[in-house]
This record gives sequence, C-alpha cells and structure tokens, in this order.
Amino acid sequence: MGRLQHELKKKRPFDSPEQEALLNIMRTNDRFQNRFGKLFRDFGLTNSQYNVLRILRGEGRPLPCLEIAERMVQVVPAMTGLLDRLEKQGLIARNRCTEDRRVVYVELTVAGKKLLDQLDVPVDELHRRLVGHLTPEELRRLSRLLEKARLSLDEPAG
Repeated sequence: MGRLQHELKKKRPFDSPEQEALLNIMRTNDRFQNRFGKLFRDFGLTNSQYNVLRILRGEGRPLPCLEIAERMVQVVPAMTGLLDRLEKQGLIARNRCTEDRRVVYVELTVAGKKLLDQLDVPVDELHRRLVGHLTPEELRRLSRLLEKARLSLDEPAG
C-alpha cells in the first residue's frame, strides 16, 4: 500500500498509475497551499494577492492588468476584485494609460514593497520546510517532470 492510499484510507488500489500520480499532485498542492495560505493570512494577504505583489516586484515597473493575469501561478477569475482589495490595502496603485484608456497599469507601492520584504524570510523558510529534504537534483527532476506533465495541456483536445 502506497503512502497516498494509506493517507486517504483507500481500501482498494488506485485504478491506474495516472490516477495515483494526479491524486498525489492534487493532495500535495492542497497541503502546500494550506501552509502558504496560513502564512499569508498572518500578513493580511491571500496566495493570489501575494502572487500579484511578487510579479510587480520582479518586473520592477508598472504592468498592465492583463499581463499580470497572464503571469499568475493560479488563474484568477476576478482579477479586478483582487486588485481592488490590494489597492484598498495601499499595496498597489492603478493608473489608466493616457494613450489607450482601456489599459490600466498597476504598480507596487512603498507599503507593498515593505510587506514583501517582511515576507521574504518566512517564505524562504517555508520553502525549505516543505521541500528542503529533497536534494537539488531531486528538485530539478521534480520540476522537469511537472513541466513535462503540463505539456499535455498544450495539445489539442481529442
């Protein structure tokens, strides 16, 4: 009996190796997201809000809303609402483009940068707690395997 089968108290084996692998990915993602969610809640953020702030800091310049949405780790259906909450907290500022009024640029505020600076160490520590027991080679292999698994999403359906 594999570890996941034991964790789920599943009496029968999985129907296929694909099913077991995907359930392992989903279970791991859920557990990791819960850990990150708790950390971010302690700082008044959600996982998605943190992701927006990291994207803006990494770029180092204002970005259009649509570009931020494209760079998100997880798809956010209500990007406007997410940005509204960040703006209300004073962590981002939005400015409408003068050449094309449909485009809205988002930039990180000083308060947003300070909050990210406070989160850097706890986030790094959580990364190490969650996967630090894996060797650098195992981590590279895991990343390549997950990237390879996502290739099926690029293929046309059918």
